[in-house]
Amino acid sequence: MMNKILWNAIRQSPGVLGAVFLLANAALALETQSAGQDSVSAQSSSEVQVLEQFVSLPLGAEAEAPAQVISSESLANPEATVLETTQFQLAQTEPEAPETTNVSDLEQVNSYAEDPDAMDQVTSVSQLSDVQPTDWAFQALQSLVERYGCIAGYPDGTYKGNRAMTRFEFAAGLNACLERVNELIAASTANLVTREDLAVLQRLQEEFAAELAALRGRVLALEARTAELEANQFSTTTKLNGEVIFFAGDTFGDRATYNVNGDQGPDGTGLVDDDDDPTQTFLGYRVRLNFDTSFTGEDLLRTRLQAANIPNLSSRTLTNTLMTRLSTDGGDGTFELDDLYYRFPVFGNGQVFIGANSLDLDDLNEILSPLQSTGSGVSSRFGRYNPLIARGPQGIGGIFKYDFDFAKLTLGYLTGDGADANDGRGLFNGSYSASAQIVFEPIDDLGIAIEYSHRYFRDSNVDVSGGTGSFIARRPFGNAATSTDNLGFQLNWALTDWFELGGWFGVAWANQKSGGSDRSATILNGAVTLAFPDLLNDGDLGGILVGVPPTVVEHDITDLEDQDTSLHIEGFYRFQVNDYISVTPGFFVVTDPDHNSNNDTIFVGTLRTQFRF
Repeated sequence: MMNKILWNAIRQSPGVLGAVFLLANAALALETQSAGQDSVSAQSSSEVQVLEQFVSLPLGAEAEAPAQVISSESLANPEATVLETTQFQLAQTEPEAPETTNVSDLEQVNSYAEDPDAMDQVTSVSQLSDVQPTDWAFQALQSLVERYGCIAGYPDGTYKGNRAMTRFEFAAGLNACLERVNELIAASTANLVTREDLAVLQRLQEEFAAELAALRGRVLALEARTAELEANQFSTTTKLNGEVIFFAGDTFGDRATYNVNGDQGPDGTGLVDDDDDPTQTFLGYRVRLNFDTSFTGEDLLRTRLQAANIPNLSSRTLTNTLMTRLSTDGGDGTFELDDLYYRFPVFGNGQVFIGANSLDLDDLNEILSPLQSTGSGVSSRFGRYNPLIARGPQGIGGIFKYDFDFAKLTLGYLTGDGADANDGRGLFNGSYSASAQIVFEPIDDLGIAIEYSHRYFRDSNVDVSGGTGSFIARRPFGNAATSTDNLGFQLNWALTDWFELGGWFGVAWANQKSGGSDRSATILNGAVTLAFPDLLNDGDLGGILVGVPPTVVEHDITDLEDQDTSLHIEGFYRFQVNDYISVTPGFFVVTDPDHNSNNDTIFVGTLRTQFRF
């Protein structure tokens, strides 16, 4: 039994090996000193007899005699080791006559185990008040307490490490540790596989040797590719993603004329003659490269480069109405810095955006419409979202967003003149937008948003209607400085997995701020949207929109009110080819362009292919 304990202890921890030999030396010396036996075999038998009787007892300090060094020669000749150890220990101590006792050695060991002064097993060395981290044996004692759990202290919370110990105390304490090691060995080997299991595994390995070799080769190849990627990666903090749009289209119908007062037109040259289908089929593009950098894992630095070349169909030589503008247009093919802003979390559920370029109102306000994507949603500028709310002076400024669980609040201040230090410009003296939005979800799959903004447009920088609607709605007082108070409402309700009903409404109360006049005007717009996600295949999206582009319904100068009402009717379907490519044919129709019944209906057809990477 003892041989099994010792063997398991040696297998469990090489450190036990030394303790085993020290124990053997101590036991043999004890037997030699008390009984004076002549043969080594008799000593070994006595050792086994003592060890099998061990019981747990608190340990004291180390023995004052230096530890015997066990050499390789000693291990090769254990009988010589026993004799040398015995002689060494006898030489280091003066022989004393054995005391007369009425109890056996076993009873003496048991008396230590039943010592009333002993305390329970400690679980941390910090429970022993007289043991300090500076003590030379601190780490060894800490390991015995916390790793093996075989050290006890005294009721007063001390260890008494400097007190001399008897051989019986040492034997009892070592036995407690050996028993603990034996328990650990039994626990760690209880569920090991059997010989039969190993035989089955060996047969499986032989049968699937080819497959295992192939897998090993693939793993090695993956490791090589991973090492190459790590060696040539762009950045550890920055990810690159991008988008390319091929935008083809054409319009059908006569060129529009202005409603009244030709100086409200895009070039201020007055009325123009209509012309039958003045546009030709075109193919434009837009390329975006987004460098998204995160320094903490929760923040985002967005740097976007963009190049585009898509015609603005509202120009005087083409349709001559803002109502035909596309979801994205402009550019001369030159790459330029588009987005540049930094977003970081605050106050738990809050976020702050700081923008140095192209931080827009549609970044500030949450857009509930599923149709608003420039690459794979509606193809018109008006249909994306409420232009009286989501467009205005923008580009530089800050946004604060906070999620209250029951509602989301957004506050922001943006300006288009923040980088201009001239008089009447800058962060606070030029054109600006101050906006607030609250979004809440009263029931599942129903989102409602209410938004308010105050905007100021300096002279010659006026665009009240966000580049769409009638020319009068865009500049109700010409190029005179204008301020507006805007109120908007959004709704989107996912009634089923494949059908969503939504819409938005907006009103702007405009006031003239320069030119010696105190005029006012009221401008309205609105739309109803139907969305059909995953209609034919996963990722597809169909959409229908019917709305009224921005129109002047009230003006101090009656002649500047829009006399008629245009309708914007649009439909599209996005075919999601795969995760990276989509194709979106679409069209929209504008009746009575520029809110003028004298203008013929204009049809616009588009075909977009979006590539994402």
